[in-house]
Amino acid sequence: MTGIISDPNLRMLAVLLVTMLAPFAIWFARRDENKRESISLIAGFIAFALILSFVPGILNGEIYQCTLFTIMPGITVSFAVDGLGIIFALVASFLWMFATSYNIGYMRTLNEHAQTRYYFCFAVAIFGAIGVSFSSNIFTLYLFYEVITVFTYPLVAHHEDETSFAGARKYLVYLMGTSKLFLLPAMVLTYVLCGTLDMNLGDAVTGMFPAQVVAEQPILVTVTYVLYIAGLAKAALMPFHNWLPSAMVAPTPVSALLHAVAVVKAGVFSVCRIMLSAFGTDTMDILGVGIPTAYLAALTIVVASLIAMTKNDLKARLAYSTVSQLSYVVIGVAMLTPMAVQGGMAHIAHHAFSKITLFFAAGAIYVATHVKQIDKMNGFGRRMPWTFGAFSIAALSMIGMPPVCGFVSKWYLVNGALQADQMILLVALLLSTALNAAYFVPIIIRGFFFKPVEGANIEQYSEAPLTMVVPLCITATISVILGIYPEIFMNFIKVFGHF
Repeated sequence: MTGIISDPNLRMLAVLLVTMLAPFAIWFARRDENKRESISLIAGFIAFALILSFVPGILNGEIYQCTLFTIMPGITVSFAVDGLGIIFALVASFLWMFATSYNIGYMRTLNEHAQTRYYFCFAVAIFGAIGVSFSSNIFTLYLFYEVITVFTYPLVAHHEDETSFAGARKYLVYLMGTSKLFLLPAMVLTYVLCGTLDMNLGDAVTGMFPAQVVAEQPILVTVTYVLYIAGLAKAALMPFHNWLPSAMVAPTPVSALLHAVAVVKAGVFSVCRIMLSAFGTDTMDILGVGIPTAYLAALTIVVASLIAMTKNDLKARLAYSTVSQLSYVVIGVAMLTPMAVQGGMAHIAHHAFSKITLFFAAGAIYVATHVKQIDKMNGFGRRMPWTFGAFSIAALSMIGMPPVCGFVSKWYLVNGALQADQMILLVALLLSTALNAAYFVPIIIRGFFFKPVEGANIEQYSEAPLTMVVPLCITATISVILGIYPEIFMNFIKVFGHF
């Protein structure tokens, strides 16, 4: 039985304190790159260990809460850890350690400028991600959601050239614009209708909107829901997706942060929170908003996959793959059937490990060869077998092949579509699998089986530094482990939704 208890050891605040202080410690150690990078690794380890300490209680059905201060009745800065929140928190803190190791190899090998600023903003983005995952109400979630946006802007604009600034401006306009135009009004309407911004963390079925309000004001509640979906543009649902491909001007580790760890995961996590902890499956079913949202996600999945097939730049192809893959989370939760919801929530973690592997591999290829175009990567797999091998495993996960974890997500989603009797959504999911194969498999074949392009001397190439290759091999291995032992994250989901 679920019980909401206060956290006697204030562990949530300890996690937030560690991740908040880490950026400042990095700044003070700016003159010693070894200390600066060690701080990131140590902070990531401490945060992950503290979050891991919640696991026994969460699996026992507990929800830990801690209120920092009250602004006005119904609006507080407060935190909670439940089955959904701990998934995002574990993924963000765990991958922070691997991203730091990868950053060391990438930034040093390319001799990138402004490395202290880079590590500082990277750490603040993780702080924002942890804050989002621990938010117990919409106001707190909004605060940390915006922290991520503000401090990832310098990362997107890192190269400080015209292209980088243009991509960063689009990034900021999309994310800040949608949050101000849609998310803030949605919060105001929620407060007016409910008298509070506290989400119902213990019941994904009922939500926080009183039944009487839903019955008397269905149009206003529906408008509130639409504003939330439009305001959470980090989820990259079309037509609010274009910021994500534009942000590919950032260094590859930043792209990995954007696509796998902090930014887009904060988006789809927040969408899950709003659907399940704010509205609840019953309210969404009464309003009839679930299936239309799922159709929008299905459209995003298919269209983004088609665009990905046209991209010759590896990072651009991966960017549109992310747009498509994120909507697996949304389509699953929006279908409102138990298996679909479980598949969608599981994909938050499964996609994170596989996608960060893909971006790590793309960065390793660039560091070793300075090649970005897919049609020039013929034979690279024979010179970089560990990198291309890890890439292949992660690509198979995106396609949905067993035994990699992406198969688990798609299995639940397909069965969820059958439960919902939604043949259109089922066709979209199956079609997306074929499209995933169409834009990933040629890369693998080129790397391992094609002859080098004319005039290319691939014998000069070898693996990137170990600080880059080891993390991507580990994350690829974890993708397989999660496919073989899916209960690692599925148990949290079952506790959260009482499935």
